[in-house]
Amino acid sequence: MDSSPGSTPYSAPTGCPMRGERQTSLYGPEFASDPQRVYDAFRAHGLAAPIELAPGVEATLVVQHEAALRVLQNPSFFARDARRWAALREGRVPLDSPVLPMMAYRPNCLFTDGTEHLRLRKAVTESLGRLNTTRLSRDVERIADYLIDQFIERGSADLLGDYAKLLPLLLFNQLFGCPGDIGDRLTRSMSAIFDGEDVLRANAELTECLMELVALKRRQPGEDITSWLIQHPAGLRDEELKDQLVMLMGAGVEPERNLIANALLLMLSSDTGVAQRRGTGMLVEDALDDVLWNNPPIANYATHYPVQDIDLGGVTLKADTPVLISFAAANSDPALTDARQTLSKGAHLAWGAGPHVCPAKSPAQLIALTAIEKILNTVPDLALAVPPSAVEWRPGPFHRALVSLPVIFSAAPARRTTASAAQSPVPSRNITPDEMPAAHYDHAEPQKKTKGWWSSFLDVFRV
Repeated sequence: MDSSPGSTPYSAPTGCPMRGERQTSLYGPEFASDPQRVYDAFRAHGLAAPIELAPGVEATLVVQHEAALRVLQNPSFFARDARRWAALREGRVPLDSPVLPMMAYRPNCLFTDGTEHLRLRKAVTESLGRLNTTRLSRDVERIADYLIDQFIERGSADLLGDYAKLLPLLLFNQLFGCPGDIGDRLTRSMSAIFDGEDVLRANAELTECLMELVALKRRQPGEDITSWLIQHPAGLRDEELKDQLVMLMGAGVEPERNLIANALLLMLSSDTGVAQRRGTGMLVEDALDDVLWNNPPIANYATHYPVQDIDLGGVTLKADTPVLISFAAANSDPALTDARQTLSKGAHLAWGAGPHVCPAKSPAQLIALTAIEKILNTVPDLALAVPPSAVEWRPGPFHRALVSLPVIFSAAPARRTTASAAQSPVPSRNITPDEMPAAHYDHAEPQKKTKGWWSSFLDVFRV
């Protein structure tokens, strides 16, 4: 088996129509418009396929449910430590690649194995276990109220940019115990990373503000996840604390906003097109289950690295090359016909499986449920402003994410308005990192700064 630096990470079985073909790109608009067509084509030729995640970044994508479980549940053969990634070590992956923030090694429980993984995961799961569900629901409702007030007087909104995107960002500021300035910078930098905008600078700012937060919480602990991680018997170092927080935001913000937006799209969709009111009678819980099966927020991820060349159902996975799990393709595997007919919650892989299964499944579902119920109850005549077929999906290899979710409704007075809140811009579309209401990355002079979302929220609620 060729393991030279220029070799492909994938070897198809002899006779496979895909043998010798170039990798399929997962980052362009063609894939985003109809990923299921790509998954079906992959599955017709085998249980895995060669892909390109970004220019110059090759990997293998596992698309069959049983094969996905074999990878996810066998850490002795499939490691998560990205320092094994041969192409990155050998300089064959561009250091400014937009996928590196999601794939490069960090000392957190997502990218570690064995006893180190157990130590870090225990700190995370036990800290998350201290969350009070009543308080969590109340926090979600307060943030939702604040965001709805920013657009309810308009009679139109982009529920992705104005609501689903911002709500989890602000919620994590609350859960982490962020003061105003740190929270504004955290919101802006995470938004930039998820949107692939100037990721090197955004990652540097993210690191800076989280290290400031860790130092602050060591001096002034509170009832928040940052303080609980600091106090945990695992004795996490500052760098480890910072990277557990990065992992929690990465695993909680992008998937959460996609879960909320994708479920809202499903509930607001109808066969007759524009401006149709929600009348299907679908329960929010059923919409969330449907999305987790058919449009999972994180579609392709869980990067593993074979510790040696491994034969997986006739496909040779080469050592130290990235192998990703397609949760979306595994969920649509024809072998799951019975489970799919009932949308059995125990069969889909949207939350992962094995030792790295999502540790925040219950809080994540509660957040999405609360956020969706709040917007539907507050704006009861919410309707899509375009036909469902006209809604666009955001390109990218990892997520199943909308570009925007335009809606219309009857305008109503905002319930809470203050001078501070009025300083925040009221976007009518999906905002970009540069439009986040906070100081620019070049740290504009103080008199030119505007309040960020988190600072403005704190001014309104004084939490």
